Amino acid sequence: MKAAHKQPLRSVRIRLEAEPFPIEQTKIRSLVKGVLTRFGVSEAEIDIRIVSDTEMQEMHRQYFQDRRTTDVISFDLTEPNEPRRCFQILVNAALALREAARRGHSPQAELSLYIVHGLLHNLGFDDGTPRQAERMHRAEADVLTSFGYPPVYYSSPRKRTLRRCRCE
Repeated sequence: MKAAHKQPLRSVRIRLEAEPFPIEQTKIRSLVKGVLTRFGVSEAEIDIRIVSDTEMQEMHRQYFQDRRTTDVISFDLTEPNEPRRCFQILVNAALALREAARRGHSPQAELSLYIVHGLLHNLGFDDGTPRQAERMHRAEADVLTSFGYPPVYYSSPRKRTLRRCRCE
């Protein structure tokens, strides 16, 4: 008798609190599940809040004592010794719209970058040093291109002028 194949338990909740451009929720869910699969996470509950500049600025002030807005804030709310990962990710839709226009790609691609960046932080990536940032941005580019997006801002391992991350 064959053992039943256990399906991954991955819940992705998206809350649209701001929508300055059409946000493709199906693509976001697929992207999140793809990142979880790629990094071996079989049980996860992901809550994504898509917020305005004002809301992001308030959250940034509240949690990090910084009055500026930012692109993404992510929290790992996983309980100790629990197999199910629990993440909350806040992304700034208004900033995604502005940055996408400045960089010449779609706001959905920019928003997807923010979501991937937040997920990678929760999965143990860091960008505090140039070497860590390069590794993280390379992972972001790999994920984004595998879902049909441009690599957004990572260009080459030889180029050290990576975008300064405003993420927490």
